[in-house]
Amino acid sequence: MSLPKARLGKSDMEITRVGFGSWGISGPGWRYAWGPQDDAESIATIRHAVEQGVNWIDTAAVYGLGHSEEVVAKALADLPEADRPFVFTKLGLSWDDNDPASPPVRDMSPASVRREVEASLRRLNVERIDLYQVHWRGAAGSTKKGPPPPTIAGAGTSQVCSYSLARSPASWARMAA
Repeated sequence: MSLPKARLGKSDMEITRVGFGSWGISGPGWRYAWGPQDDAESIATIRHAVEQGVNWIDTAAVYGLGHSEEVVAKALADLPEADRPFVFTKLGLSWDDNDPASPPVRDMSPASVRREVEASLRRLNVERIDLYQVHWRGAAGSTKKGPPPPTIAGAGTSQVCSYSLARSPASWARMAA
């Protein structure tokens, strides 16, 4: 099966119109859990999606407090490089390992970004994140402008509605530059 593809921004990355969102496979035990999940079934589901032509997986560090990224890594571990989908993840929501039920904190400080990218690379077992997204607009702190490090192919934002985009197109254009 061949799914139609769409261009992602100005890059050469072509993605299928349908991707695999991994919030639902993040498991129990954290504030925004969907309940218990069978990791083997989640891995099989991701592999089935890829076999059907899906070429991108969207996850986030905060999903399952890292668990979703780990499950995605297991699903992709045995796939040949040519068959691997793009991996998108998100940053900007930090959690307290001692209190997983507490709400995550929005944090975009340079130290947090550095810590989060290193942890996501490790959990995903990849050398590069294909699209690294700010999870929530308005996270505290900021990162320096400039090109992303070689461990990040592209940067973007998540949780933004069309109203927000229409309301302040200049600020979004600056962010995308």
